[in-house]
Amino acid sequence: MVSTYAPRIVSRLALIALLLVVFSNSQAAISASVDRARVEQNESFTLEIIIDSNSDLAPDLGPLEVDFFVGQTSRLSNTRVDHGAITRSMTWTIALMAKRAGSLTIPSLTIGNEQSNTLTIEVLEPSYEPPGEADVFITAEVDFAETYVQAQVLYTIKLYRAVATRQQVLREATYSGAEVLVEDAGDERSYEAILNGRAYNVVERSFAVFPQESGEVSISPTRFEGRVLRDGRITGRKVFESESQTIMVNPIPPPPADYPNAAWLPAKDLTLTDSWSRDLSELRAGEPISRDITVSALGQLETQIPVIEPPQADGVSIYPDKPRLSRKLEARGIRGERTDQYAMIGVAGGEIVMPGLELPWWDVDDAEWRVAQLPAVTVNILPSDDLPVPGLVAQQDSVEAADTTDVAPVVVHSEFWRRAAELLFAIWLLTLFAWWWSGRPRREEREPPPIPLHKRQAKSLKAARKAALAGDAALVRHALLEWARLQWPDDSPRSIDRIAAGVSDPLKQELQQLSGISYGPNGQDWHGEALARALRSFSVVEKGDPANSKDLLPPLMPET
Repeated sequence: MVSTYAPRIVSRLALIALLLVVFSNSQAAISASVDRARVEQNESFTLEIIIDSNSDLAPDLGPLEVDFFVGQTSRLSNTRVDHGAITRSMTWTIALMAKRAGSLTIPSLTIGNEQSNTLTIEVLEPSYEPPGEADVFITAEVDFAETYVQAQVLYTIKLYRAVATRQQVLREATYSGAEVLVEDAGDERSYEAILNGRAYNVVERSFAVFPQESGEVSISPTRFEGRVLRDGRITGRKVFESESQTIMVNPIPPPPADYPNAAWLPAKDLTLTDSWSRDLSELRAGEPISRDITVSALGQLETQIPVIEPPQADGVSIYPDKPRLSRKLEARGIRGERTDQYAMIGVAGGEIVMPGLELPWWDVDDAEWRVAQLPAVTVNILPSDDLPVPGLVAQQDSVEAADTTDVAPVVVHSEFWRRAAELLFAIWLLTLFAWWWSGRPRREEREPPPIPLHKRQAKSLKAARKAALAGDAALVRHALLEWARLQWPDDSPRSIDRIAAGVSDPLKQELQQLSGISYGPNGQDWHGEALARALRSFSVVEKGDPANSKDLLPPLMPET
């Protein structure tokens, strides 16, 4: 007789496996983010929805239409290999433009059974108008016309184009007067703006300027040079300039009365946090524990943040380690972070109070001193298992003092010597193994393994960037075609236009420009700085055509 339990068990296991797969797909994490948290009402911005699975489900964009015009929507499938683990994700990119000014909420979007997080964006009234009926113009602004030494000033330039341009070059401003340190404050952004009913493509760049001394900083106009394409004809080379800017730098104000030795630390925002390597309630005497103290300052470089000296406490030995320095790029500039790590060892058991920490800093928005604080921490250190009990030690001492005539030999069992003997034995075994290995007959050397695909691609991209900086268009094309042959081995592109169709902006635009000037009468007048920057960060695009895609915004570049 054949048992009927085996088929039932198999079917139930298959059903459980199916439910696990469905459940895992439904629990895919979804996150939403915008490229800019502050925009003007007539400017477009980009909303990104990332789902950590390669799902073909499209987000429901209906809730966005209450406060926003929904423009072009695209998707990008990403596959990443990290230490042998393969992860896949899908990124939806949605162009939006606010219908009104104010603080607007981007609602949660639904993909399948999951929802994204909500976002808040600040929409300002339009601040720029084109000079007359200008086809191309450029603006520049600083967020602080008056500041302090070593405080960040954001210098932002915007290039507006209502027509197509060719052979363009954007020449950055120069700084004179007081000495300054200039850092990039973010990647180049591209979006659209509607001015007086006319659509402009806008390219925005931001720089963080840190004056190093008091005085006046003069910023020269930023220049844009290019040929304008109008009615199918290219004009002569034209130059467009922004207005110059001036920054007044005040000297460092005196420290607060309560902190006469305070270090100068100007910032827009500052937080002071700490973390411990493990639970403080389980700490025993003689056991090390590490404490990380992190200072996060918006509008300040990580190298300018002073070291945090840990408070001393009786019964604790403190050993500093090398600090960790990092930075993040936010909408309001650079956020520098410094983390000081300290190893602490309790000498004896008992309750120990670690005093609190205070860090004075200068608030550049309100022009006043503030103090970031960490509260005091109470640590109850448990007695070590290896330490003798104090009562027993006193009793033994009294017995020895009373009777010293008959002393029995004492055998001391030391953990240290046992560990040392084990280490020497292990070294002896390793020596025998090395002697045996050296006497084995050597095998013939194998051929070196082939160079991995990603390294060959990286070599081609590096050659392309070097050629672009040198202005050698021929070498750029040769290197990019070699990279494309590795990227698409089954259908290798034979032209720059074919490569541009498979990559994301801004690299796509730069390759189209390179292809256009290669066959024009002035193809030799080409500058490749923008192409070199675009080659440092781009994606291979997998275009989609979701049903919800709308194109209410004008195209990025007007038709010619």
